[in-house]
Amino acid sequence: MMKQTALTLLLVAMASTAQAACYADYKAKRDDPLKLHYGVIELSDDVCDNRKDARRQIRDRLEANGWSLLKVQSIFDDTGLEERKESAGKFFLRY
Repeated sequence: MMKQTALTLLLVAMASTAQAACYADYKAKRDDPLKLHYGVIELSDDVCDNRKDARRQIRDRLEANGWSLLKVQSIFDDTGLEERKESAGKFFLRY
């Protein structure tokens, strides 16, 4: 009984970790006239552990909206989301 309970708890913990949201903050620009922005974007689960794939996903979404990605600042989970909201302003979870 104890092993079954422990296994159940482990599976629940793993499932919630696998479903945890993943975000990145970034800097982007638009030319003519020059505009810069800092933003926060939600990433798909499959790129959370791969910075190169995350960068590609962010770049593609931004380019579709006329922006060029300058830099991915960091990749983080829900715990870092609220502290970046004010700084990102209208670019908070926009893309």
